[in-house]
Parts: sequence; C-alpha cells; structure tokens
Amino acid sequence: MDAEATRQRIIGILKTCYDPEIPVNVYDLGLVYQININELGDTEVQMTLTAPNCPVAGSLPEEIENRILIGVPDLFSVKVTLVWDPPWNSSMMSEAARLQLGL
Repeated sequence: MDAEATRQRIIGILKTCYDPEIPVNVYDLGLVYQININELGDTEVQMTLTAPNCPVAGSLPEEIENRILIGVPDLFSVKVTLVWDPPWNSSMMSEAARLQLGL
C-alpha cells in the first residue's frame, strides 16, 4: 500500500465532508489534525470540531469513517477520534476556506 497515495485519497474524501454550520469542508476548516495509516491498513483520523458542543459530535465521526471505508476499500479499519487539544480556531483554516468565507 502506498501510504502517501492513500493519505491523499483520504484527504479527498475529507474534502467532501462538511461542518453543518459552516459551508466549508472539514479538511479546509482545519479540523483534521492527523491522518495515521499503518502498514496493515489500520487508519486513524484525529480531528476536532469548531466547538465541543457541536450538534454533530455524535454523528460526524461515524459518517467520515464510513465515507473513508467506502472510498478507500483497501484499508483494513478506520477510526475517527475527536480531540479537543488544541482547540480549533479560525487561524487553522486553509487560505481557500478563508477566501470562501470572505475572511
């Protein structure tokens, strides 16, 4: 398995997942902190949300896991872990996200 190619495929999938309150994908919002893929195809995505009380905290990680498993079928497992440190802030957004939001 080419880990970098797999990582890029995962990033492409993350760019199809949106925060329901902000019309920007979770990757460009800067919500994804790490993507770890081992040689067996076990994958962990560490991400945060814009706020700990975000209404999709219970559903978004599972949605992302399912999208990655469907989109990258050669992975063995996918786990999305929510982390709160460091807390998200708008400086973590990509330039494209800032432009899209007019910031």
